[in-house]
Amino acid sequence: MTPDDPDSPLAARARAGDRAAFEELVRRTGRLVFARLLLETGDRHRAEDLAQETFLLAFRSVHRLREPGGFRPWLLAIAHSVLLDAAKHDGRKKRTPPANEPERTSPAADVAPQTAEAREKVLAALRSLPAEHREPLALRYLTGADYETISAQLGLTNGSLRGLLSRGLKMLKERLPPELGEPHA
Repeated sequence: MTPDDPDSPLAARARAGDRAAFEELVRRTGRLVFARLLLETGDRHRAEDLAQETFLLAFRSVHRLREPGGFRPWLLAIAHSVLLDAAKHDGRKKRTPPANEPERTSPAADVAPQTAEAREKVLAALRSLPAEHREPLALRYLTGADYETISAQLGLTNGSLRGLLSRGLKMLKERLPPELGEPHA
Protein backbone atom coordinates (compact mmCIF):
# COMPACT_ATOMS: atom_id res chain seq x y z
CA MET A 1 0.00 0.00 0.00
CA THR A 2 1.12 3.50 -0.75
CA PRO A 3 1.14 5.55 2.47
CA ASP A 4 0.19 8.79 0.71
CA ASP A 5 -2.75 7.25 -1.15
CA PRO A 6 -5.92 7.90 0.90
CA ASP A 7 -7.79 5.18 -1.03
CA SER A 8 -5.37 2.37 -0.12
CA PRO A 9 -6.87 1.41 3.27
CA LEU A 10 -10.40 1.50 1.84
CA ALA A 11 -9.38 -0.51 -1.20
CA ALA A 12 -7.74 -3.12 1.02
CA ARG A 13 -10.89 -3.37 3.13
CA ALA A 14 -13.09 -3.54 0.00
CA ARG A 15 -10.87 -6.28 -1.40
CA ALA A 16 -11.45 -8.21 1.82
CA GLY A 17 -15.24 -7.95 1.34
CA ASP A 18 -16.12 -4.75 3.24
CA ARG A 19 -19.09 -3.38 1.30
CA ALA A 20 -19.11 -0.04 3.19
CA ALA A 21 -15.48 0.55 2.20
CA PHE A 22 -16.37 -0.06 -1.46
CA GLU A 23 -19.31 2.33 -1.20
CA GLU A 24 -16.98 5.01 0.16
CA LEU A 25 -14.61 4.41 -2.76
CA VAL A 26 -17.56 4.85 -5.13
CA ARG A 27 -18.42 8.13 -3.41
CA ARG A 28 -14.82 9.31 -3.73
CA THR A 29 -14.32 8.30 -7.35
CA GLY A 30 -17.79 8.57 -8.85
CA ARG A 31 -17.35 11.99 -10.44
CA LEU A 32 -13.96 11.05 -11.87
CA VAL A 33 -15.35 7.95 -13.59
CA PHE A 34 -18.43 9.84 -14.79
CA ALA A 35 -16.34 12.73 -16.15
CA ARG A 36 -14.02 10.37 -18.02
CA LEU A 37 -16.97 8.53 -19.58
CA LEU A 38 -18.86 11.74 -20.36
CA LEU A 39 -15.81 13.12 -22.10
CA GLU A 40 -15.60 10.00 -24.25
CA THR A 41 -19.31 9.59 -25.03
CA GLY A 42 -20.53 13.20 -25.02
CA ASP A 43 -23.85 11.90 -23.64
CA ARG A 44 -24.76 12.34 -19.96
CA HIS A 45 -27.27 9.48 -19.88
CA ARG A 46 -24.90 7.10 -21.61
CA ALA A 47 -22.06 8.10 -19.28
CA GLU A 48 -24.28 7.49 -16.23
CA ASP A 49 -25.21 4.03 -17.49
CA LEU A 50 -21.59 3.15 -18.23
CA ALA A 51 -20.46 4.47 -14.83
CA GLN A 52 -23.01 2.24 -13.10
CA GLU A 53 -21.82 -0.71 -15.13
CA THR A 54 -18.21 0.14 -14.26
CA PHE A 55 -18.90 0.18 -10.52
CA LEU A 56 -20.91 -3.03 -10.70
CA LEU A 57 -18.09 -4.80 -12.51
CA ALA A 58 -15.53 -3.33 -10.09
CA PHE A 59 -17.58 -4.52 -7.11
CA ARG A 60 -17.76 -8.03 -8.53
CA SER A 61 -14.01 -8.18 -9.17
CA VAL A 62 -12.51 -6.07 -6.35
CA HIS A 63 -11.27 -9.25 -4.67
CA ARG A 64 -8.83 -9.58 -7.61
CA LEU A 65 -7.33 -6.11 -7.06
CA ARG A 66 -3.63 -6.84 -6.54
CA GLU A 67 -2.41 -3.47 -5.27
CA PRO A 68 -4.84 -1.41 -3.17
CA GLY A 69 -2.71 1.70 -3.84
CA GLY A 70 -3.58 1.37 -7.52
CA PHE A 71 -7.36 1.42 -7.07
CA ARG A 72 -8.06 4.50 -9.21
CA PRO A 73 -6.00 3.39 -12.24
CA TRP A 74 -7.56 -0.08 -11.92
CA LEU A 75 -11.06 1.45 -11.79
CA LEU A 76 -10.40 3.74 -14.76
CA ALA A 77 -9.12 0.74 -16.73
CA ILE A 78 -12.42 -1.02 -15.99
CA ALA A 79 -14.32 2.10 -17.15
CA HIS A 80 -12.30 2.11 -20.37
CA SER A 81 -13.03 -1.57 -20.93
CA VAL A 82 -16.76 -1.03 -20.29
CA LEU A 83 -16.71 1.85 -22.79
CA LEU A 84 -15.00 -0.28 -25.46
CA ASP A 85 -17.41 -3.17 -24.88
CA ALA A 86 -20.38 -0.80 -25.18
CA ALA A 87 -18.99 0.65 -28.42
CA LYS A 88 -18.58 -2.86 -29.88
CA HIS A 89 -22.11 -3.77 -28.79
CA ASP A 90 -23.51 -0.56 -30.29
CA GLY A 91 -21.65 -1.25 -33.52
CA ARG A 92 -23.24 -4.69 -33.79
CA LYS A 93 -26.70 -3.26 -33.07
CA LYS A 94 -26.33 -0.67 -35.85
CA ARG A 95 -25.40 -3.34 -38.40
CA THR A 96 -28.44 -5.48 -37.63
CA PRO A 97 -31.53 -3.29 -37.29
CA PRO A 98 -34.46 -4.98 -35.54
CA ALA A 99 -37.43 -5.76 -37.75
CA ASN A 100 -40.60 -3.68 -37.40
CA GLU A 101 -39.20 -1.49 -34.62
CA PRO A 102 -39.70 2.27 -34.94
CA GLU A 103 -36.52 4.31 -35.24
CA ARG A 104 -35.53 6.02 -31.99
CA THR A 105 -33.81 9.33 -31.76
CA SER A 106 -31.01 9.95 -29.33
CA PRO A 107 -31.19 12.71 -26.70
CA ALA A 108 -28.59 14.58 -28.75
CA ALA A 109 -31.02 14.67 -31.69
CA ASP A 110 -33.21 17.08 -29.72
CA VAL A 111 -30.38 19.62 -29.65
CA ALA A 112 -30.08 22.10 -32.48
CA PRO A 113 -27.56 20.80 -35.05
CA GLN A 114 -25.30 23.83 -34.58
CA THR A 115 -25.23 23.33 -30.82
CA ALA A 116 -24.48 19.62 -31.15
CA GLU A 117 -21.71 20.35 -33.65
CA ALA A 118 -20.19 23.01 -31.39
CA ARG A 119 -20.36 20.62 -28.42
CA GLU A 120 -18.53 17.94 -30.40
CA LYS A 121 -15.82 20.41 -31.38
CA VAL A 122 -15.33 21.44 -27.75
CA LEU A 123 -15.24 17.80 -26.61
CA ALA A 124 -12.73 16.94 -29.35
CA ALA A 125 -10.49 19.84 -28.28
CA LEU A 126 -10.83 18.77 -24.65
CA ARG A 127 -9.94 15.16 -25.53
CA SER A 128 -6.79 16.40 -27.26
CA LEU A 129 -5.42 17.92 -24.05
CA PRO A 130 -2.94 16.06 -21.86
CA ALA A 131 -4.69 14.05 -19.10
CA GLU A 132 -3.31 16.27 -16.34
CA HIS A 133 -5.30 19.18 -17.81
CA ARG A 134 -8.20 17.26 -19.38
CA GLU A 135 -9.38 15.54 -16.19
CA PRO A 136 -9.66 18.65 -13.97
CA LEU A 137 -11.42 20.55 -16.78
CA ALA A 138 -13.86 17.68 -17.38
CA LEU A 139 -14.65 17.42 -13.67
CA ARG A 140 -15.13 21.17 -13.32
CA TYR A 141 -17.04 21.99 -16.50
CA LEU A 142 -18.72 18.72 -17.50
CA THR A 143 -19.79 17.49 -14.07
CA GLY A 144 -19.90 20.84 -12.22
CA ALA A 145 -17.62 19.62 -9.43
CA ASP A 146 -16.27 22.24 -7.03
CA TYR A 147 -12.55 22.68 -6.30
CA GLU A 148 -12.66 20.66 -3.10
CA THR A 149 -14.28 17.70 -4.84
CA ILE A 150 -11.86 17.84 -7.77
CA SER A 151 -8.89 18.06 -5.42
CA ALA A 152 -10.13 14.97 -3.59
CA GLN A 153 -10.91 13.05 -6.80
CA LEU A 154 -7.50 13.72 -8.33
CA GLY A 155 -5.39 13.97 -5.18
CA LEU A 156 -4.28 17.55 -5.86
CA THR A 157 -3.70 20.54 -3.64
CA ASN A 158 -5.94 23.55 -4.23
CA GLY A 159 -3.04 25.54 -5.69
CA SER A 160 -2.05 22.75 -8.08
CA LEU A 161 -5.64 22.37 -9.20
CA ARG A 162 -6.05 26.09 -9.87
CA GLY A 163 -2.85 26.11 -11.91
CA LEU A 164 -3.91 23.07 -13.95
CA LEU A 165 -7.35 24.56 -14.61
CA SER A 166 -5.88 27.90 -15.67
CA ARG A 167 -3.29 26.35 -18.01
CA GLY A 168 -5.86 23.83 -19.27
CA LEU A 169 -8.37 26.56 -20.15
CA LYS A 170 -5.67 28.46 -21.99
CA MET A 171 -4.67 25.34 -23.95
CA LEU A 172 -8.31 24.55 -24.68
CA LYS A 173 -8.97 28.06 -25.97
CA GLU A 174 -5.96 27.75 -28.30
CA ARG A 175 -7.27 24.46 -29.71
CA LEU A 176 -10.84 25.59 -30.30
CA PRO A 177 -11.85 26.66 -33.81
CA PRO A 178 -12.04 30.47 -34.21
CA GLU A 179 -15.85 30.44 -34.43
CA LEU A 180 -15.99 28.97 -30.92
CA GLY A 181 -13.48 31.36 -29.43
CA GLU A 182 -14.25 34.66 -27.73
CA PRO A 183 -17.89 35.78 -27.86
CA HIS A 184 -18.51 38.76 -30.06
CA ALA A 185 -19.27 42.07 -28.38
